[in-house]
Amino acid sequence: MSVFFQLAVTLALAVGVCAGAIAYFRAVRTPRPPVGVFNGSDIFMMMGFVLALPYIYLTLPGAVLPVVLALVFAGGLSVGYQPVIGNAPLRRSLIAVLIASVLGCHLAFGETAPPYWVANSVVVVLIVVSATNLNVQGGMRLKNVAWFLLALTAYDAFFAWVVPLTQELSDAVQGYPYAPAAGLRIGEDLGAVVGMGDLLAYALFTTTAYKAYGTWGLRTGIALVTLFGAAAPVATLHLLAAIGDHAPTLVPAQVFFGPAAFLGYRYLRRSGPERRMADVPRRGTATTRGAAGRVGPARGAEAEPVR
Repeated sequence: MSVFFQLAVTLALAVGVCAGAIAYFRAVRTPRPPVGVFNGSDIFMMMGFVLALPYIYLTLPGAVLPVVLALVFAGGLSVGYQPVIGNAPLRRSLIAVLIASVLGCHLAFGETAPPYWVANSVVVVLIVVSATNLNVQGGMRLKNVAWFLLALTAYDAFFAWVVPLTQELSDAVQGYPYAPAAGLRIGEDLGAVVGMGDLLAYALFTTTAYKAYGTWGLRTGIALVTLFGAAAPVATLHLLAAIGDHAPTLVPAQVFFGPAAFLGYRYLRRSGPERRMADVPRRGTATTRGAAGRVGPARGAEAEPVR
């Protein structure tokens, strides 16, 4: 029962956040930052931020950690949904309601109750959807995402199995609201949680694949997320528990998804050069093939209208 519960919740979250990111991408255009295009130095800076963030969390006193996380959540929602809700007072009010609902459910029901995890998951998914589009529409390419995920694979494996930093961070947020994860817990027996970083990885790859190669990229992204982002980590966790004396508490999903995503990128690039954001027609414009004066990639990667 536990394996099916974990698989269902993980799959729903992984595919759901990708669907949300694609829906945002098709319906909303974010302001493009005047920073040029992503390159190797940008990926290096992103990895530096990923490396530093857990240490920052672990150095905070326990009572301060949920306050910082609440402010980070609120800030992410405010920036990410400014293009969606232009009315600033209305946007701030809605964000305040979302943030307050997480705290209210935590105080009323506890950290293992479904209402808290539903409220927290809604906030986390909304942040991931907007953060994905700010990066993808801001110039991040599939090549950048593929290399970033490959580096993230090594990071996750090292800090899960060599230096248990990931487990320490998970322990540090136990008992506090605003967990940087989405999932569902029902009592002490059933639980499935997916980290915010993993959800961001799935959404980034799928959305950049769609931007770069259209429908074929989207199908490839969803297939890899389903098989290597959801099914493989859950199956491995329960398989190791069945054959070993001690069940592992953590199986880093990026160990499976990162290499698969990189191979997926190498496979997609055989269809031709990546489609740029400028080649994706805005809502209501006519479909064109070979936007920006070039022939669009094959296998369904032609430019598609954003409906």
